[in-house]
Amino acid sequence: MKTALITGASRGIGRAIALALAPDHHLLIGGRDATAVAAVVAALPSAEPFVGDLTDEAALAAAVAGIDSLDVLVHSAGGAPLGSIAETGPEVWRQLLEVNLVAPANLTRLLLPALRAAQGHVVFINSGAGFTARSGWGAYAASKFGLRALADSLRAEESGRVKVTSIHPGRTATEMQRAVSEHEGAPYDPRALLAPEAVAATVRLALDAPANASIDTLTIRPV
Repeated sequence: MKTALITGASRGIGRAIALALAPDHHLLIGGRDATAVAAVVAALPSAEPFVGDLTDEAALAAAVAGIDSLDVLVHSAGGAPLGSIAETGPEVWRQLLEVNLVAPANLTRLLLPALRAAQGHVVFINSGAGFTARSGWGAYAASKFGLRALADSLRAEESGRVKVTSIHPGRTATEMQRAVSEHEGAPYDPRALLAPEAVAATVRLALDAPANASIDTLTIRPV
C-alpha cells in the first residue's frame, strides 16, 4: 500500500483528498488541531496523525525524521487573509508567505530523500490566484505565484525522480471561502462553488496518471 502525507487534512479540501486516497493509501493526516486530526484518522481504514505547526522548523524536522519512503506529498494547508496593499502590514506578509510558501518548500526539502526513494509525487494545492492577482488579493496572490514557481523549479530539478503537479481550484465551498465572502461583503452560497470533492478528484486524476506520464498543472472551476 502506498503512503501519502496530506497537510491541512483535518477539514475542507485536505480532508476531501484524504477520503479520496483512503481506499488504497496509508495516510498521514496533517493538521494543527490534534482533536480534529484524530477524528479524521478514526474515520479512515489506514491512517495516523501528523500533528504540528508546519512553520516550526525544528519540530517539523523531528516529525519527518522516521519517514524513509513516501509515495505522495500533498500540500493543502494554507491561509488567505485579504486586504489592500495600503492596509497590509509587513507582519501579515511575513506570516502569509511563511505558511503558504516557506512551509511547503521546507517540508518538501525535508522529504525529498523519501520521495526519491519511492519515485513519489508532490501535489501543490494552489489557487486561481496563482495565475491572476486581483484588487485586495496582493499578499495572498504573491504567495500563490511563489508556490507555482516552487512547483515549476522542483519539477525541473527532480525530473525523472519525482513528479510534481500544481492544482489550481476556483472558489471552493470551505470555511476559508466563507471568510473570504464575509470580507468581500458577499453572500456565501456553497451551491455556486466547487465542492471539495471535485478538487480531490483532480488530485486523484493526477496521481493515477500512467508512470510514464505527468500532469503538471490542472485548473478546475465551478460552472
